[in-house]
Amino acid sequence: MLAIAGAAFAVEIPFFFLGTPSGHDVEFHLYSWLEVLAHWKQGIFYPRWAALAHFGYGEPRFVFYPPASWTLGSLISLVLPWRIASYVYIWAALSLAGVSMFLLARQWMTRRDAVFASVFYAVNPYHLVIVYWRSAFAELLASCLVPLLLLWLLRAVEDERRAVIPLSLILAASWLINAPAAVMIHYSMALLVLFLAWQRKSVRLLFAAAVAVILGACLSAFYLIPAVYEQRWIEIANAVSAGSRPADNFLFIHTSDPDHDAFNRIISWLGTFEMMAMGVALWLARRWRSSQPWVWRSLLVWALACAAMMFSFTGELWGSLPKLAFMQFPWRWLLCLSMLFCFLVTASMQRWWMRAGVFLLGMTVIVSAWHRVQAPWWDTAADLKEMQDNVSDGIGYEGTDEYTPMGADPSNIDKDARKVTVEGPAHAAIRVLRWDEESKSVAAEMSAADRLALRLFKYPAWRVEVNGRVVETLAREGTGQMLVPVQAGMNRVEIKFVRTWDRAAGVWVSVISAIAVGLAMLGKRSKDRTDAARGLTA
Repeated sequence: MLAIAGAAFAVEIPFFFLGTPSGHDVEFHLYSWLEVLAHWKQGIFYPRWAALAHFGYGEPRFVFYPPASWTLGSLISLVLPWRIASYVYIWAALSLAGVSMFLLARQWMTRRDAVFASVFYAVNPYHLVIVYWRSAFAELLASCLVPLLLLWLLRAVEDERRAVIPLSLILAASWLINAPAAVMIHYSMALLVLFLAWQRKSVRLLFAAAVAVILGACLSAFYLIPAVYEQRWIEIANAVSAGSRPADNFLFIHTSDPDHDAFNRIISWLGTFEMMAMGVALWLARRWRSSQPWVWRSLLVWALACAAMMFSFTGELWGSLPKLAFMQFPWRWLLCLSMLFCFLVTASMQRWWMRAGVFLLGMTVIVSAWHRVQAPWWDTAADLKEMQDNVSDGIGYEGTDEYTPMGADPSNIDKDARKVTVEGPAHAAIRVLRWDEESKSVAAEMSAADRLALRLFKYPAWRVEVNGRVVETLAREGTGQMLVPVQAGMNRVEIKFVRTWDRAAGVWVSVISAIAVGLAMLGKRSKDRTDAARGLTA
């Protein structure tokens, strides 16, 4: 633990001199943490609506983005100073990755070698790219699941039934941490299970894997069902728009965006280095080929699949396999490939000078990219304070294209608009009684019937009552903001983000599944104790 924690801390030493890495996704994550803190202060434990996205018009971000990373980040922000919250998150994610690799490596390696593998994985080059250039906090956290997936798949070969619940928990965790990582993990599991079942001639392994997939989806249904069902209410197609499509992100691809291509060169050379090092490691792994050929072949098949999926000749697969395109970036397969890279280098290169050489070569790729291709960006303490002020003062921030409600157009909104205005010619005396994250109350005395224009995007989960009666709202053409019809005289308008049927169904499916898993684990523990007692008696 000291070695892993120390290595994770070493990654952050530049932070104390240069500031906080401001990668591609940093504002998305940090603003999400601040939004969640605002919800918690209002007693909303599980938020759904990011009220200050799109400069106060909002988006249903928390319906679609998995909860694990923003919950962990918000908890850290709640108890520690805001300036170091991201530092602690990164350290925790890297440490968890190292621990999971240790659990895997210890099954086949000495303790000393397992420690090296765990430290190497915690600070592997792809993790450094995530930390310094991408700030993809959820993906970084998901890296702790990849070694556990391999560990329990190999255990499932020996005992399918005992591996079902651990595998289902890993798969459920992947959905709750990062959706692209979950897609990778499920496709990786499918590939490995098919290969292992063929190698071991085991139909039971296929059945156990299918049960684990279904159970994992059920456990995460409180997130998964709303995220799938409510996609029809947002501009989800923007997730794979120009620049974010697989076709624009294969290794060594060229586009019209110089910054995009610069980062692609970094990730391409990094991927090439890891593939070459793995090729050497696989060739050196003679004892694996002789003592455990099915394990060696499984690692080889997985590594070849991960590597192939990053090149453009697999474009047809990216367009045809279900949901694969929503991974966006083919080089994301480095999340799996990097784990195999660290494991195989440690297992096959017994001499320490060889391991040190591979590590130093990886660091050379990172340092060269830093100085010669594209340097990371940095946020200062003032930049972080500005984020806090934008939330506390209600100014807001840019939203996310794919989570924009259907029909809304953030490019046409008035960022300085009041919370409530009159759409038509009627005169009105308007008082905003409450304007919380997921509930709002307005009093409007109207000279004539008209419509109120709210600084809020229309979304089907908003229920609006005027003087105690539910009313149908409209969307303003050109912007998509909500329009509420009101009558002459005094109007009390109540707006609340309600629980839709899909959210209620998801919660019940997760609760029932969690109870079933708990009972199964208790039954297994009771059986183990009974078997142990019988053994002692005998």
